[in-house]
Amino acid sequence: MRWTFCLVVLLCSGGLIRAADKMNVLLLVSDDLTNTAMGCYRGLGQTPHLDKLANKGVRFDRAYCQYPLCNPSRASFLTGLRPDSTRVYDNGTHFRKNLPEVQTLPQTFLKAGYFVARVGKLYHYGVPGQIGTDGLDDKESWQKVINPRGRDKDDEDRIFTLNPMGQGPARFGGTLSWLAADGTDAEQTDGKVAAEICKLLAENKDKPFFLACGFFRPHTPFVAPKKYFALYPKDKIPLPSVPKGHREVHPASAFNSAKKEQEKLTDDLRREAIQAYLAATTFMDAQVGLVLDALEKHKLADRTILVFTSDHGYHLGEHGLWQKQSLFENSARVPLIVYDPRAKGNGRACGATVELTDLHATLAELAGLKAPKTDGQSLAPLLADPAAKWDRPALTQVRRSGPKQMYMGYSLRTPRFRYTEWDGGKRGVQLVDMDADPGETKNLANDPAYAETVKKLQALLPKK
Repeated sequence: MRWTFCLVVLLCSGGLIRAADKMNVLLLVSDDLTNTAMGCYRGLGQTPHLDKLANKGVRFDRAYCQYPLCNPSRASFLTGLRPDSTRVYDNGTHFRKNLPEVQTLPQTFLKAGYFVARVGKLYHYGVPGQIGTDGLDDKESWQKVINPRGRDKDDEDRIFTLNPMGQGPARFGGTLSWLAADGTDAEQTDGKVAAEICKLLAENKDKPFFLACGFFRPHTPFVAPKKYFALYPKDKIPLPSVPKGHREVHPASAFNSAKKEQEKLTDDLRREAIQAYLAATTFMDAQVGLVLDALEKHKLADRTILVFTSDHGYHLGEHGLWQKQSLFENSARVPLIVYDPRAKGNGRACGATVELTDLHATLAELAGLKAPKTDGQSLAPLLADPAAKWDRPALTQVRRSGPKQMYMGYSLRTPRFRYTEWDGGKRGVQLVDMDADPGETKNLANDPAYAETVKKLQALLPKK
């Protein structure tokens, strides 16, 4: 009787937890995805499977990355640490060079006895150059890794690119490039990613798991089967409007992510690029649908926490910019959907400003695990009540190259304002009232009426 009592106490207290009592985690990460391409965020793209997930879970309308570039962002949210903590600001530095003993999000689950695996791009890969390899992976984070390689790699000589004379990654992954592909979804790398995740779900349905699914699309080159391009007739695609004199409104640093070859874009090419991006997004969404169907098939949906997000946002011509690495909303904001079957807030949207660094603390708490100290905060209260009080702004940063030195831009997002300083303010300051001016067309930083707002937000920025 004494041993039976002790066992019950251990089971109830979490000292020993049966596999059936543990919540699984499935982390779905898209690459270079903007909210404005998703139906559930009132965007142009058709994303029926993600829309369905958003309707089931909590959709975060103001979620932000900490650095709008793949490697710094992924190193940040997979550790829960800001880029100034990881000291990763480019696509070549591995975070363990600076933090060899850090405990990553997957490791938190690994230490708790979960089966932990990834398929595709979680830590940084050069796309498309490193598809099919480990990329800049962290071997300590996983028990199993799978690196699919699809026909998109074999078809690279057919891809249109704005930089045909470029070499290596710059030819496709570093510039606007696209292909309406022959063949089926299953032949593409993302189709193979979905298939491998579905296999892992089947093989591990009776044990607690943390599975990370990293899709490569819609990252350039925007490759998707032709049927997805047909969903977006070019002549029906609207182009973003850029006000005359827009570059004089904001500091020059705000536009330094622009690339020379993008000056070649005609309106026709702009529509082709947006068409291809939306096609790649809808293709990726279809692969998400396969994974969600597998969860239902194996009766895992009621005991699996689902997270969908992207490493950063993306410009499709807004502000005259394309791709990433700006501190405007299009680049800093990310989609974030969290579905915990137990959450009382399911089916609602949340307007709090949250960060990708919050994921480590959130998933650990939801699973009843102890996480290391991170720079984030658990979103569990917002999953219980999306309208709960939350007064944490979101911080995004990006590094720029100056004539004599590198310098940083920091951008703070509150529910109403975006406040940005370049090089501590020496290279410009921006203040935008996002409620009144969601297109960020006006800079109020020098308006006397907003002097007190500037002072308050300035005090919240890192002191560099």
